[in-house]
Amino acid sequence: MSDTSARLLNLLSLLQTPREWPGSELADRLGVTSRTIRRDIERLRDLGYPVHATMGAVGGYRLAAGTAMPPLLLDDEEAVAIAVGLRSTAGHTIAGIEEASVRALAKLEQVLPARLRRRVGTLGSATVPMPAGDGPTVDPEQLTVLAAAITNHERVRFRYQAGAGERTKRLVEPHRLVAAGRRWYLVAYDNDREDWRTFRVDRLTEAFATGARTTPRELPAADAAAYIRERMQGMAPAPQRAVATVYAPAAEVAARLGGRAGELEAIDARSCRWRSTPDSLEWLAMRLAMLGREFTVHEPAELVGYLRALGDRARRAAGAEGADRDAEVR
Repeated sequence: MSDTSARLLNLLSLLQTPREWPGSELADRLGVTSRTIRRDIERLRDLGYPVHATMGAVGGYRLAAGTAMPPLLLDDEEAVAIAVGLRSTAGHTIAGIEEASVRALAKLEQVLPARLRRRVGTLGSATVPMPAGDGPTVDPEQLTVLAAAITNHERVRFRYQAGAGERTKRLVEPHRLVAAGRRWYLVAYDNDREDWRTFRVDRLTEAFATGARTTPRELPAADAAAYIRERMQGMAPAPQRAVATVYAPAAEVAARLGGRAGELEAIDARSCRWRSTPDSLEWLAMRLAMLGREFTVHEPAELVGYLRALGDRARRAAGAEGADRDAEVR
């Protein structure tokens, strides 16, 4: 690097500190004359950096916000601080900046000197995050490998554990990372299966880019987020349909159920048929029990079993309480 280029980089680094820099101080810092500083300022302006100058005893030069983001020059401590912060953001999803933080982390770690990369890794291994919920944890290193491979259009190999526990090795062409709630998903073309697949990043280990470049493929969806939504909807179990006969007038049952009555059909003046698609068996069992009327469940069989178990627990609890009262009376 020429002396002029090195001096321009040092000057740019100084100007990125948010303060006014008198020309004489800049000249002293860089070991040149004030005239050289003025020429270097003009060179930076020619390169597109908006360097503003103010006159007077307290005047000087400062770097202002422009129409584009200029390259940042960071010292060692600043680079480590930003890398650690981006790793934290990548591991804890924050709406709107999840993928951007991973892309930024991938760019930064790609150019970090080895000594700084070791410091960042040491800090990461010595720090235990406290998740905001019970969601799975994601290794930021896996995210950065995937993000870099997506940017460079490189194939990636990794080990993957499916939900049922099966472990496989995969060779894929990564397309996009998608943050959905507390989970990260990779949308990729699976070379061995010759089809598109989605992978949960928390189940993915030992990811590395192979160096083999690929031509980007056309995703069979509007975008990666839409593809994930379609896949999730396709894997979602069909809602259970519950059918029960309640031995009470339909109007009375409707009033007790309120706005979540489902479908009620009068059988006769003293009974009705209730059809519902509950969120859970527990919710349906509670609603039926709170009617205060006799009822018969026709389907699903799981609800019948749940009610039997619930009734057995209730009888045992009532029997224990009755035994305690008898013992106190005696």
